[in-house]
Amino acid sequence: MSAKIPRGAAVVVEAGKVLVVKRYLRQGASAECVMCEYGDVPGPRCDGHRYAVLPGGHVEAGESAAGAALRELEEETTLTGAVDRLLWTGTHNGRPAYYFLISDVDGVPELSGDEAVEHSATNHFELRWADAADLEEFGIYPAALRQHLTRLIEAGDDAG
Repeated sequence: MSAKIPRGAAVVVEAGKVLVVKRYLRQGASAECVMCEYGDVPGPRCDGHRYAVLPGGHVEAGESAAGAALRELEEETTLTGAVDRLLWTGTHNGRPAYYFLISDVDGVPELSGDEAVEHSATNHFELRWADAADLEEFGIYPAALRQHLTRLIEAGDDAG
C-alpha cells in the first residue's frame, strides 16, 4: 500500500476573517465523489456537496508541505506571501494535512488556476472572506478546522 500524498494548506487571516474557497461539487455517482466517500454518503447517487476549504493541495515530489501551501495559494487565488508558522496538522480526505499561517500577503484574491477553469454547474468555486459564524454556515471542511480557525480569528492573529 502506498503512502497517501500529504496536503499543504494556507491560512490567510485579515481583519478578523479567513480566506476560504467555497465549493459546490456534484458527481454522477457517489463512487466517483471524494466527498461522498469520506462523508459516508450511502447510495449510488451523489446529490452534491456545499462546503468550504482553505486554499491548498497536494505536496508535489521534492516539495515541502509549506512550499505546497504557498504554491497552491498563488495558483488558486493569485496571492503571494510567506509562511509564518505551522498552525496545525490533521487529515483531509484520509491524507495528512498541514495548515500554515501566511504572512506578508500581497495581492487581491482572485479565483485562478484549475478552480477558475473547471467552473461548471456541477463544480463551482468562489473565494470568500469568512468570519467565525461563516465557517459553520459555509461548512468548513474538514469540520475539525472550524474550532481551530475560530480561535485564531478571535485571537486576532493575522501574522501581520
